[in-house]
Amino acid sequence: MSFVEGLPKAELHVHHVGSASPRIVSELAARYEGDTPVPVDPEKLADFFTFTDFAHFIEVYLSVVDLIRTPEDLWTLTYEVARDLAAQNVRYAELTLSPYTSIIRGIPAEAFCESVEDARRQAEADLDITMRWCFDIPGESGLPAANVTLDAALRLRPDGLVSFGLGGPEVGVPRPQFAPHFAKALAAGLRSVPHSGESTGPETVWDAIHHLGAERIGHGIAAAQDPILMAYLAEHDITLEVCPTSNVCTRSVPSMAEHPLPILVAAGVPVTINSDDPPMFATTLNAEYEVARDLLTLDDRGVADLARAAVRASFAGETTKATILSEIDAYESPRSGASST
Repeated sequence: MSFVEGLPKAELHVHHVGSASPRIVSELAARYEGDTPVPVDPEKLADFFTFTDFAHFIEVYLSVVDLIRTPEDLWTLTYEVARDLAAQNVRYAELTLSPYTSIIRGIPAEAFCESVEDARRQAEADLDITMRWCFDIPGESGLPAANVTLDAALRLRPDGLVSFGLGGPEVGVPRPQFAPHFAKALAAGLRSVPHSGESTGPETVWDAIHHLGAERIGHGIAAAQDPILMAYLAEHDITLEVCPTSNVCTRSVPSMAEHPLPILVAAGVPVTINSDDPPMFATTLNAEYEVARDLLTLDDRGVADLARAAVRASFAGETTKATILSEIDAYESPRSGASST
Protein backbone atom coordinates (compact mmCIF):
# COMPACT_ATOMS: atom_id res chain seq x y z
CA MET A 1 0.00 0.00 0.00
CA SER A 2 2.92 2.41 0.52
CA PHE A 3 3.16 3.35 -3.16
CA VAL A 4 -0.59 3.93 -3.46
CA GLU A 5 -0.81 5.88 -0.22
CA GLY A 6 1.74 8.44 -1.39
CA LEU A 7 0.49 8.63 -4.96
CA PRO A 8 -1.24 11.93 -5.86
CA LYS A 9 -4.73 11.05 -7.03
CA ALA A 10 -8.02 12.38 -8.39
CA GLU A 11 -11.35 10.95 -7.20
CA LEU A 12 -14.16 11.33 -9.74
CA HIS A 13 -16.98 9.19 -8.36
CA VAL A 14 -17.61 9.69 -4.67
CA HIS A 15 -20.91 10.60 -3.06
CA HIS A 16 -21.27 13.39 -0.54
CA VAL A 17 -23.46 11.67 2.04
CA GLY A 18 -22.05 8.24 1.19
CA SER A 19 -18.59 9.45 2.20
CA ALA A 20 -19.57 10.23 5.76
CA SER A 21 -17.18 8.34 8.03
CA PRO A 22 -18.54 6.20 10.90
CA ARG A 23 -17.44 8.95 13.27
CA ILE A 24 -19.46 11.59 11.44
CA VAL A 25 -22.47 9.31 10.89
CA SER A 26 -22.59 8.40 14.57
CA GLU A 27 -22.22 12.06 15.55
CA LEU A 28 -25.12 13.04 13.32
CA ALA A 29 -27.18 10.05 14.48
CA ALA A 30 -26.66 11.15 18.08
CA ARG A 31 -28.12 14.56 17.22
CA TYR A 32 -31.32 12.87 16.07
CA GLU A 33 -31.36 9.79 18.30
CA GLY A 34 -34.84 8.35 18.58
CA ASP A 35 -35.79 9.77 15.21
CA THR A 36 -33.55 7.66 12.97
CA PRO A 37 -32.85 3.96 12.40
CA VAL A 38 -29.12 4.70 12.04
CA PRO A 39 -27.20 3.36 15.05
CA VAL A 40 -25.34 5.85 17.22
CA ASP A 41 -22.64 3.33 18.11
CA PRO A 42 -19.94 3.44 15.34
CA GLU A 43 -19.17 -0.25 15.94
CA LYS A 44 -22.74 -1.19 14.94
CA LEU A 45 -22.52 0.67 11.64
CA ALA A 46 -20.65 -2.20 9.96
CA ASP A 47 -23.69 -4.44 10.38
CA PHE A 48 -26.02 -1.60 9.38
CA PHE A 49 -23.96 -1.14 6.21
CA THR A 50 -24.25 -4.80 5.15
CA PHE A 51 -26.50 -4.81 2.12
CA THR A 52 -28.66 -7.64 0.83
CA ASP A 53 -29.07 -6.09 -2.63
CA PHE A 54 -29.04 -2.75 -4.44
CA ALA A 55 -32.55 -1.83 -3.25
CA HIS A 56 -31.49 -2.39 0.36
CA PHE A 57 -28.41 -0.22 -0.21
CA ILE A 58 -30.65 2.63 -1.42
CA GLU A 59 -32.88 2.22 1.66
CA VAL A 60 -29.90 2.43 4.03
CA TYR A 61 -28.33 5.27 2.05
CA LEU A 62 -31.50 7.36 2.33
CA SER A 63 -31.61 6.79 6.09
CA VAL A 64 -28.17 8.42 6.30
CA VAL A 65 -29.30 11.20 3.96
CA ASP A 66 -32.05 11.92 6.49
CA LEU A 67 -29.40 12.79 9.08
CA ILE A 68 -28.44 15.90 7.11
CA ARG A 69 -31.12 18.31 8.33
CA THR A 70 -29.44 21.71 8.79
CA PRO A 71 -26.86 23.83 6.96
CA GLU A 72 -24.51 23.13 9.86
CA ASP A 73 -24.87 19.38 9.26
CA LEU A 74 -24.03 19.98 5.60
CA TRP A 75 -20.96 22.05 6.41
CA THR A 76 -19.62 19.46 8.85
CA LEU A 77 -20.16 16.61 6.42
CA THR A 78 -18.57 18.44 3.49
CA TYR A 79 -15.47 19.54 5.36
CA GLU A 80 -14.91 16.14 6.97
CA VAL A 81 -15.26 14.35 3.62
CA ALA A 82 -12.58 16.68 2.25
CA ARG A 83 -10.36 15.89 5.23
CA ASP A 84 -10.69 12.13 4.64
CA LEU A 85 -9.90 12.51 0.93
CA ALA A 86 -6.90 14.74 1.55
CA ALA A 87 -5.54 12.20 4.04
CA GLN A 88 -5.33 9.74 1.12
CA ASN A 89 -3.36 12.23 -0.95
CA VAL A 90 -6.34 13.02 -3.15
CA ARG A 91 -5.41 16.28 -4.80
CA TYR A 92 -8.61 16.81 -6.76
CA ALA A 93 -12.13 15.46 -6.17
CA GLU A 94 -15.47 15.76 -7.91
CA LEU A 95 -18.02 15.11 -5.20
CA THR A 96 -21.53 14.01 -6.17
CA LEU A 97 -24.16 16.05 -4.31
CA SER A 98 -27.94 15.58 -4.37
CA PRO A 99 -29.41 18.97 -3.41
CA TYR A 100 -32.97 17.69 -3.76
CA THR A 101 -32.73 15.36 -0.78
CA SER A 102 -31.73 18.28 1.46
CA ILE A 103 -34.15 20.78 -0.06
CA ILE A 104 -37.18 18.55 0.54
CA ARG A 105 -36.03 18.15 4.15
CA GLY A 106 -36.29 21.88 4.70
CA ILE A 107 -32.89 23.30 3.73
CA PRO A 108 -33.43 26.03 1.11
CA ALA A 109 -31.45 25.64 -2.10
CA GLU A 110 -29.65 28.91 -1.37
CA ALA A 111 -28.57 27.71 2.08
CA PHE A 112 -27.51 24.35 0.64
CA CYS A 113 -25.22 25.96 -1.92
CA GLU A 114 -23.86 28.51 0.54
CA SER A 115 -23.02 25.82 3.09
CA VAL A 116 -21.20 23.42 0.76
CA GLU A 117 -19.37 26.27 -0.97
CA ASP A 118 -18.15 27.69 2.33
CA ALA A 119 -16.95 24.25 3.43
CA ARG A 120 -15.25 23.72 0.06
CA ARG A 121 -13.36 27.01 0.25
CA GLN A 122 -12.26 26.32 3.81
CA ALA A 123 -11.14 22.79 2.94
CA GLU A 124 -9.16 24.00 -0.06
CA ALA A 125 -7.42 26.60 2.13
CA ASP A 126 -6.68 24.14 4.95
CA LEU A 127 -6.10 20.81 3.24
CA ASP A 128 -4.46 21.44 -0.16
CA ILE A 129 -7.25 19.74 -2.08
CA THR A 130 -9.32 21.07 -4.97
CA MET A 131 -13.00 20.13 -4.78
CA ARG A 132 -15.71 20.42 -7.40
CA TRP A 133 -19.38 19.40 -7.48
CA CYS A 134 -21.65 17.22 -9.57
CA PHE A 135 -25.31 18.03 -8.86
CA ASP A 136 -27.08 14.69 -9.08
CA ILE A 137 -30.74 13.85 -9.68
CA PRO A 138 -31.91 11.08 -7.30
CA GLY A 139 -33.65 9.08 -9.99
CA GLU A 140 -36.06 7.31 -7.65
CA SER A 141 -37.72 10.69 -6.97
CA GLY A 142 -38.50 11.24 -10.63
CA LEU A 143 -39.11 14.42 -12.58
CA PRO A 144 -39.88 16.63 -9.54
CA ALA A 145 -36.38 15.91 -8.26
CA ALA A 146 -34.94 16.61 -11.69
CA ASN A 147 -36.70 19.98 -11.81
CA VAL A 148 -35.41 21.01 -8.37
CA THR A 149 -31.87 19.82 -9.13
CA LEU A 150 -31.74 21.67 -12.43
CA ASP A 151 -33.09 24.85 -10.82
CA ALA A 152 -30.44 24.77 -8.11
CA ALA A 153 -27.73 24.12 -10.68
CA LEU A 154 -28.66 26.80 -13.18
CA ARG A 155 -30.25 29.51 -11.05
CA LEU A 156 -27.69 29.44 -8.25
CA ARG A 157 -24.69 28.00 -10.13
CA PRO A 158 -22.22 27.67 -7.24
CA ASP A 159 -18.58 28.28 -8.14
CA GLY A 160 -17.60 24.65 -7.56
CA LEU A 161 -20.25 23.14 -9.82
CA VAL A 162 -18.86 21.46 -12.95
CA SER A 163 -21.30 18.67 -13.88
CA PHE A 164 -24.83 17.31 -13.84
CA GLY A 165 -25.62 13.71 -12.91
CA LEU A 166 -28.26 11.06 -12.30
CA GLY A 167 -28.02 8.51 -9.51
CA GLY A 168 -30.17 6.15 -7.49
CA PRO A 169 -31.69 2.88 -8.71
CA GLU A 170 -31.70 2.12 -12.42
CA VAL A 171 -34.51 -0.44 -12.44
CA GLY A 172 -37.79 1.34 -13.08
CA VAL A 173 -36.07 4.69 -13.72
CA PRO A 174 -35.80 5.15 -17.51
CA ARG A 175 -32.92 7.42 -18.51
CA PRO A 176 -34.69 9.10 -21.48
CA GLN A 177 -37.22 10.90 -19.24
CA PHE A 178 -34.41 13.16 -18.01
CA ALA A 179 -33.19 14.14 -21.47
CA PRO A 180 -34.62 17.70 -21.35
CA HIS A 181 -32.90 18.38 -18.04
CA PHE A 182 -29.53 17.19 -19.29
CA ALA A 183 -29.95 19.18 -22.51
CA LYS A 184 -30.46 22.37 -20.50
CA ALA A 185 -27.52 21.59 -18.20
CA LEU A 186 -25.24 20.92 -21.17
CA ALA A 187 -26.41 24.12 -22.88
CA ALA A 188 -25.43 26.02 -19.73
CA GLY A 189 -21.92 24.60 -19.85
CA LEU A 190 -22.19 21.77 -17.32
CA ARG A 191 -20.83 18.32 -18.14
CA SER A 192 -22.93 15.16 -18.28
CA VAL A 193 -22.05 12.31 -15.89
CA PRO A 194 -25.07 10.04 -15.29
CA HIS A 195 -24.95 6.69 -13.52
CA SER A 196 -25.84 3.83 -15.85
CA GLY A 197 -25.08 0.16 -16.37
CA GLU A 198 -24.41 -0.58 -12.72
CA SER A 199 -27.31 -2.83 -11.72
CA THR A 200 -28.88 -3.14 -15.18
CA GLY A 201 -27.63 -4.12 -18.63
CA PRO A 202 -25.85 -2.31 -21.45
CA GLU A 203 -29.06 -0.69 -22.67
CA THR A 204 -28.97 1.90 -19.87
CA VAL A 205 -25.43 2.86 -20.92
CA TRP A 206 -26.64 3.36 -24.48
CA ASP A 207 -29.51 5.46 -23.10
CA ALA A 208 -27.08 7.61 -21.14
CA ILE A 209 -25.08 8.24 -24.31
CA HIS A 210 -27.94 8.81 -26.74
CA HIS A 211 -30.43 10.62 -24.49
CA LEU A 212 -28.31 12.31 -21.80
CA GLY A 213 -25.17 13.20 -23.77
CA ALA A 214 -22.95 11.34 -21.30
CA GLU A 215 -19.32 12.46 -21.34
CA ARG A 216 -18.39 10.13 -18.47
CA ILE A 217 -20.55 7.39 -17.01
CA GLY A 218 -20.91 6.43 -13.38
CA HIS A 219 -20.09 2.71 -13.17
CA GLY A 220 -21.10 1.55 -16.66
CA ILE A 221 -19.70 -1.91 -15.99
CA ALA A 222 -22.53 -3.62 -17.90
CA ALA A 223 -20.82 -2.37 -21.05
CA ALA A 224 -18.58 -5.44 -20.72
CA GLN A 225 -21.55 -7.49 -21.97
CA ASP A 226 -21.69 -5.60 -25.28
CA PRO A 227 -18.60 -5.59 -27.54
CA ILE A 228 -20.13 -2.95 -29.83
CA LEU A 229 -20.74 -0.66 -26.85
CA MET A 230 -17.18 -1.15 -25.57
CA ALA A 231 -15.85 -0.25 -29.01
CA TYR A 232 -18.03 2.86 -29.03
CA LEU A 233 -16.82 3.96 -25.59
CA ALA A 234 -13.22 3.46 -26.65
CA GLU A 235 -13.65 5.29 -29.96
CA HIS A 236 -15.44 8.26 -28.41
CA ASP A 237 -13.26 8.41 -25.29
CA ILE A 238 -16.20 8.08 -22.87
CA THR A 239 -14.73 7.16 -19.51
CA LEU A 240 -16.34 4.75 -17.06
CA GLU A 241 -16.02 5.62 -13.38
CA VAL A 242 -15.45 2.13 -11.98
CA CYS A 243 -15.95 1.38 -8.27
CA PRO A 244 -15.06 -2.31 -7.78
CA THR A 245 -15.84 -2.86 -4.10
CA SER A 246 -19.11 -0.98 -4.37
CA ASN A 247 -20.22 -3.24 -7.21
CA VAL A 248 -19.62 -6.34 -5.11
CA CYS A 249 -21.20 -4.91 -1.95
CA THR A 250 -24.40 -3.93 -3.77
CA ARG A 251 -24.48 -7.36 -5.46
CA SER A 252 -24.21 -5.74 -8.89
CA VAL A 253 -21.25 -8.12 -9.40
CA PRO A 254 -21.31 -11.59 -7.77
CA SER A 255 -17.68 -11.49 -6.60
CA MET A 256 -14.48 -9.55 -7.09
CA ALA A 257 -13.05 -12.39 -9.14
CA GLU A 258 -15.92 -11.89 -11.60
CA HIS A 259 -15.59 -8.11 -11.84
CA PRO A 260 -15.56 -6.98 -15.50
CA LEU A 261 -12.82 -4.36 -15.08
CA PRO A 262 -10.21 -6.52 -16.90
CA ILE A 263 -12.63 -7.08 -19.80
CA LEU A 264 -13.24 -3.34 -20.13
CA VAL A 265 -9.55 -2.47 -20.02
CA ALA A 266 -8.66 -5.19 -22.52
CA ALA A 267 -11.24 -3.70 -24.91
CA GLY A 268 -9.61 -0.27 -24.66
CA VAL A 269 -12.45 1.35 -22.69
CA PRO A 270 -11.18 4.37 -20.71
CA VAL A 271 -11.65 3.75 -16.98
CA THR A 272 -10.94 5.46 -13.70
CA ILE A 273 -10.86 3.89 -10.24
CA ASN A 274 -13.10 5.37 -7.57
CA SER A 275 -14.60 4.62 -4.15
CA ASP A 276 -18.33 5.57 -4.53
CA ASP A 277 -19.57 5.45 -0.90
CA PRO A 278 -16.39 4.33 0.87
CA PRO A 279 -17.37 4.02 4.56
CA MET A 280 -20.57 2.22 3.61
CA PHE A 281 -18.51 -0.34 1.71
CA ALA A 282 -15.64 -0.50 4.22
CA THR A 283 -13.18 0.78 1.63
CA THR A 284 -11.10 3.81 0.65
CA LEU A 285 -9.81 5.15 -2.63
CA ASN A 286 -6.37 3.77 -1.73
CA ALA A 287 -7.90 0.33 -1.18
CA GLU A 288 -9.68 0.53 -4.54
CA TYR A 289 -6.37 1.18 -6.27
CA GLU A 290 -5.00 -1.96 -4.64
CA VAL A 291 -8.05 -3.91 -5.82
CA ALA A 292 -7.49 -2.61 -9.35
CA ARG A 293 -3.80 -3.51 -9.12
CA ASP A 294 -4.75 -7.11 -8.36
CA LEU A 295 -7.52 -7.34 -10.96
CA LEU A 296 -5.29 -5.92 -13.70
CA THR A 297 -1.94 -7.37 -12.43
CA LEU A 298 -0.29 -3.95 -12.51
CA ASP A 299 3.13 -2.85 -11.35
CA ASP A 300 3.66 0.57 -9.76
CA ARG A 301 3.89 2.26 -13.14
CA GLY A 302 0.53 0.79 -14.12
CA VAL A 303 -0.98 2.05 -10.88
CA ALA A 304 0.43 5.51 -11.55
CA ASP A 305 -1.13 5.38 -15.01
CA LEU A 306 -4.54 4.80 -13.39
CA ALA A 307 -4.00 7.98 -11.39
CA ARG A 308 -3.04 9.84 -14.56
CA ALA A 309 -6.16 8.57 -16.31
CA ALA A 310 -8.36 10.00 -13.55
CA VAL A 311 -6.70 13.40 -13.78
CA ARG A 312 -7.08 13.49 -17.57
CA ALA A 313 -10.73 12.40 -17.41
CA SER A 314 -11.57 14.99 -14.77
CA PHE A 315 -13.25 18.32 -15.42
CA ALA A 316 -10.42 20.19 -13.71
CA GLY A 317 -8.87 23.18 -15.40
CA GLU A 318 -5.82 22.57 -17.55
CA THR A 319 -3.51 24.20 -15.00
CA THR A 320 -4.78 21.96 -12.22
CA LYS A 321 -4.43 18.89 -14.43
CA ALA A 322 -0.87 19.79 -15.40
CA THR A 323 0.10 20.38 -11.77
CA ILE A 324 -1.21 17.03 -10.54
CA LEU A 325 0.23 15.12 -13.51
CA SER A 326 3.62 16.67 -12.75
CA GLU A 327 3.26 15.59 -9.12
CA ILE A 328 2.49 12.03 -10.22
CA ASP A 329 5.53 12.02 -12.52
CA ALA A 330 7.77 13.34 -9.76
CA TYR A 331 6.44 10.81 -7.28
CA GLU A 332 6.85 7.86 -9.64
CA SER A 333 10.24 8.84 -11.04
CA PRO A 334 12.44 7.71 -8.12
CA ARG A 335 10.54 4.43 -8.14
CA SER A 336 10.58 3.80 -11.89
CA GLY A 337 11.31 0.22 -12.64
CA ALA A 338 9.98 -0.93 -9.26
CA SER A 339 7.39 -3.66 -9.52
CA SER A 340 4.98 -5.05 -6.98
CA THR A 341 3.52 -7.81 -9.11
